[in-house]
Amino acid sequence: MFETLAPQVPDSLLGVMAAFAADGDASKVDLGVGVYRDASGITPVMAAVRAAELRVLARQLSKVYVGAGGNRPFAACAEELVLGAQHPARTAGRVATLQTPGGCGALRLAAELVQRASPGAQVALSDPSWANHVPLTSGAGLTVVSYPYYDVARARVLIEPMLAALERLPKGSIVLLQASCHNPTGADLAADEWQAVATVLERRGLVPLLDIAYQGLGDGLEADVAPVRALAARLPELLLAVSCSKNFGLYRERVGAVMLVAASATAAAVGMSHLQSLARRIWSMPPDHGAAIVAEIAGVAELRADWARELEAMRVRIAALRRELAAALRATSQHAGASGRFDFIAGQRGMFSLLGLPPAAVTTLRTDHHVYLAPDSRINVAGLPAAAIERVARAIRAVAG
Repeated sequence: MFETLAPQVPDSLLGVMAAFAADGDASKVDLGVGVYRDASGITPVMAAVRAAELRVLARQLSKVYVGAGGNRPFAACAEELVLGAQHPARTAGRVATLQTPGGCGALRLAAELVQRASPGAQVALSDPSWANHVPLTSGAGLTVVSYPYYDVARARVLIEPMLAALERLPKGSIVLLQASCHNPTGADLAADEWQAVATVLERRGLVPLLDIAYQGLGDGLEADVAPVRALAARLPELLLAVSCSKNFGLYRERVGAVMLVAASATAAAVGMSHLQSLARRIWSMPPDHGAAIVAEIAGVAELRADWARELEAMRVRIAALRRELAAALRATSQHAGASGRFDFIAGQRGMFSLLGLPPAAVTTLRTDHHVYLAPDSRINVAGLPAAAIERVARAIRAVAG
């Protein structure tokens, strides 16, 4: 039976991880994998997470299933973090939230719900977008198209071409938007651009699917979801895919949530029944440990304050690394005309920027300089050791020409 299977092309980022692990050079730098690293080079367990975990374990007497809907205090916490405690959609009962295995589980379940409601519907992804957006949505049977988003050569958002492409989408199409800290570019929409997008979505009857993976790492906890709250107040329907991997440091715990903001409380209840039905067919019951930690942090004022302070420190550090890397790249330039080529890094948000290097240059960075990027030249600024900034800048300049 299985001899009929052909080998699959390995995931490109997993290949980068394997190559980095096999590299014996002591000065190697991993800027490919999307994890936050502190000044010592490790991805830490946040102090608030460790304290909450101990509290959860101390009173846990059973490992029984939590139910198809997942940890309900966690679901309420996710809604409050993203939409706010008193958002009109919440107070009207128009929000249905189901816990998922990570943000990937949330995206896939959202796509499955769309496929059940409108088989073969189109989902429009930004160009470029996170590589896993395509398999997660197309795997549910949706038709994937793209809209222009970012000019790599000029390092700017293509708002007018984006709006024009959205205008041409059929009514009922899904538009996947990243709420903040766009992956892989680091370039977010400005407030007025979000309003322009909302106008098109509303006029054309398009449904946004908002990927919320980096809340708190861009401009702050509230600012990073301001566009989400505005869309939820303006549009009758939207889907949200939430991840706690980055802002709680719970990567391996796989903590996420899918939210449906429906046109009415009745529609939200029906939507929740379908989400539970779909989840039952895929993973049946969700894991609880990470969700219980998040719920504990949300429910204890001291822990929540500690977590918010830790997250803010991470955000500030990433922004500082951006400025320092941009300055080092400018200082190491050998050509006056190209000295500002990478200045855009300082003004972007979140963990990633897209350097715009050709594949050959990315390969040379790896083989000659032991600096590892994603194949599309996405750099994880949040993984950059401060002590290696100048060396990394010189390596990038050496291959950039």
